Amino acid sequence: MSMQVINPANGEKLKSYDEISPEKAEGIIDDVNDAWLSWKETSFEYRASLMKEAARILRDEKEKWGQLMTDEMGKLKNDGVAEAEKCAWVCEYYAENAEKFLQREPVSTDASNSFVSFQPIGIVLAVMPWNFPFWQVWRFAAPALMAGNAGVLKHASNVPGCAMAIEEIILRAGFPKNLFRTLLIGSSGVNKIIENKKVKAVTLTGSTPAGKAVASKAGEELKKTVLELGGSDPYVILEDADLELAAETCVNSRLINGGQSCIAAKRFIVNSKIKAEFEALVVDKMEARVMGDPNDEHSTLGPMAREDLRDELHDQVIRSIDAGAKCLTGGSVPQLEGAYYPATVLTEVKEGTPAYSEEMFGPVASIIEAKDDDDAIRIANDTVFGLGAAVFTQDVAKGERIAEQQLQAGACFVNSLVKSDPRLPFGGINESGYGRELGPYGIKEFVNIKAVYVK
Repeated sequence: MSMQVINPANGEKLKSYDEISPEKAEGIIDDVNDAWLSWKETSFEYRASLMKEAARILRDEKEKWGQLMTDEMGKLKNDGVAEAEKCAWVCEYYAENAEKFLQREPVSTDASNSFVSFQPIGIVLAVMPWNFPFWQVWRFAAPALMAGNAGVLKHASNVPGCAMAIEEIILRAGFPKNLFRTLLIGSSGVNKIIENKKVKAVTLTGSTPAGKAVASKAGEELKKTVLELGGSDPYVILEDADLELAAETCVNSRLINGGQSCIAAKRFIVNSKIKAEFEALVVDKMEARVMGDPNDEHSTLGPMAREDLRDELHDQVIRSIDAGAKCLTGGSVPQLEGAYYPATVLTEVKEGTPAYSEEMFGPVASIIEAKDDDDAIRIANDTVFGLGAAVFTQDVAKGERIAEQQLQAGACFVNSLVKSDPRLPFGGINESGYGRELGPYGIKEFVNIKAVYVK
């Protein structure tokens, strides 16, 4: 079997990669475990020096890495370069903070000395998606390696070049050979890796069905999991919102990465009194986007990652229209080579339709009318997901209260798009998964939180 990379901008067949056998994968895991036995004894200072070198490589060669992402999954070239920069940031963040986050915590008991210690657990399997093929790996790898763990990566089958490049960067930075390895296997091979006794935990970013499958298998093996799954993020536009700011932010968020982001704005829930004005602003801003070659600096909307994903999205649009939604712009497959889909706005979106309840993973915005501000919050929470949410209001205190106490999601923003930041915990609730990445919480997900009691 082989993994054939197809350029989503033009359908061109690029490099092909051979999948490895289950026996080869087991041998790699043995090698990774051997490397870990020494790595876990190293100092934070030493680990940090290597992580900073990885950051340097990412930043110095960001044009190269950005081009690789563009070729394999269609990301706008400038966005790929920015993604490499963000990866350097997360490396530097954990290089500078891991020791502080994992320092011994004294606890007063009846012992002469008692404390909590944070110790590495071993090999963590990362099952990662294609949409942010560098960032989603590095936000796991940086804290995991700094904590003294090792990693094996099962990346999406359409971005094997990105997977191999990340392994190359880690090795070039001076990390021990075999401490972090890529496994070129298909999804059917994941269960076998989870069963391996030397693999101690699993982190997955992907769809809710994929998360349920991995969590089920990991549960059988009693192995810790962190799952960052799908989302249908609501952006609530209250009656007193700055509509220009809200519309601009909503459109920018909806079209990040061609709309292929778990935390992209997907449902625009707007007070009925301002719906018409907001709707017109959104349509104008969506229509202003230039769809085209992701290598062209004038393009502001590239192709989707694969044609089958584009076709699935279009089917959701058609089913929503058939159920009563109105298409204000876009909504048709263009006669272009490649996996392109236009910026699309659906309004009159009703409960029970795909545009209301399903994740729309592409450049399609759903506008949902609310009777009033309280109804808007109700609709925002009427979802099986719970990854991110945002609220727009000129009453900042009110917005903060809604974000903290009323919106049901793992990350809630006020007058801003939802985004991941190395300094803040990232993750969801409900069918958007569990556990947290990033910040001080993320690095503690895959450590042994050990109580030590000395009489």
